[in-house]
Amino acid sequence: QVQLVESGGGLVQAGDSLRLSCATPGSIFSGYVMGWHRQAPGNQRELVASITSSGSTNYADSVKGRFTISRDNARNTVYLQMNSLKPEDTAVYYCNANRQTRGATYDYWGQGTRVTVSS
Repeated sequence: QVQLVESGGGLVQAGDSLRLSCATPGSIFSGYVMGWHRQAPGNQRELVASITSSGSTNYADSVKGRFTISRDNARNTVYLQMNSLKPEDTAVYYCNANRQTRGATYDYWGQGTRVTVSS
């Protein structure tokens, strides 16, 4: 079973920074779109940021200018640098690996890491 392992969550104050990491098996990193999603209590899971294998990025409007997604292809790891954190960023953050090829979709999730931002 494919496992994505997130780390880096925690409790911080508004204005602080955190960096989330997601380690993946090398077999599923190359060619996959890597993404960070989050789910706050009572809310649906939402896409925060994604990055393609070629490095193109996409961000939710709510995090543009504050969060940066990056990937280290040598380490099979994707990162989410979160700056200027706000209480509304409080959520469980999930790493996702997605690939669509030849009519098949491959989609894997981590177990999540909790981020709590106090005001």
